[in-house]
Amino acid sequence: MSQSTIRALILDDYATNAFREAQISCPQPKANEVLVRVVASGVNPIDYKIRSGNAPYAMPELPAILGTDMAGVIEAVGADIQHLAVGDEVYGMVGGVRGLPGSLAEYIAVDADLLSRKPKNLSFREAAAIPLVFLTAWEGLVDRAHVQAGQKVLVHGGAGGVGHMAVQIAKALGAEVFATVSPGKRSIVEGYGATAIDYRDVPVEQYVNQYTAGKGFDVIYDTVGGKSLDDAFAAIRLYGHVTSCAAFGTHNLATGSLRSATLSGIFVLLPMLTGTGRKHHAEILGYATRLIEEGKVKPLMHPQRFTLSEARQAHDAVEQGTGVGKVVIDIA
Repeated sequence: MSQSTIRALILDDYATNAFREAQISCPQPKANEVLVRVVASGVNPIDYKIRSGNAPYAMPELPAILGTDMAGVIEAVGADIQHLAVGDEVYGMVGGVRGLPGSLAEYIAVDADLLSRKPKNLSFREAAAIPLVFLTAWEGLVDRAHVQAGQKVLVHGGAGGVGHMAVQIAKALGAEVFATVSPGKRSIVEGYGATAIDYRDVPVEQYVNQYTAGKGFDVIYDTVGGKSLDDAFAAIRLYGHVTSCAAFGTHNLATGSLRSATLSGIFVLLPMLTGTGRKHHAEILGYATRLIEEGKVKPLMHPQRFTLSEARQAHDAVEQGTGVGKVVIDIA
């Protein structure tokens, strides 16, 4: 690889939280790393939260390169790498948090444990939309709640990033799936085979009676937090399992505890931040690739395209929630 310098976006301080475009020297892969030519970088809410200084648990020391998700092509491999080779098309949630450079650059050196081969039937852009949201959904539904065929699963925020993955995964596992959505997004979750529930019009007790004969749902995945998590405690069955990737507020746990319900918090960045469980993330993305290639899961894409120099506009689109679907930045 002849590249000596590469284009990257640098964040210098959290106060102005503006990106600066720079030429930096091309990273070199260490022993357990591969060098990836980044084709596309997926944007998630955590990305703008880090950029604006609102994620103290994940923010890197500055100057830093942000960008959590990525899809690209391996250009070089470090020592000790057996399972990946130059030319492999890969994807993963790889960096942009404390200690790990992110994907808003033309090349990135990545811990090989975080990568999986990208689905053949997706473009790089679509593949870059998958990792964080699929990993978050899978950790909640499969690793924690062990969703089984025939169970009734409710997803709060079923048309969102994590939500639309959770709905599709639960469906692929054979569950009967329900999802709360705003009226304008009904068709999204119905398209995945789920029953849409308008959370603004229908009280919890009403949909629990209507869809579970008053018993409650077996598993509820809350992707929204706040009142949505309180609603989950009120809608879970006895001994049921609530998982949430948004349980960051203050809640009264009595409603759920009186039903002996389990609550699992999901914090998908832990393997990147701690080094623990990274291989499992690659494993989960292996399942993602299989489900995607079988046609059981597909990303919902925001139609607008963004280049590297338009990364800030891409962040703003996610923050303002103006679009429906996952926002991706084209790097190559």
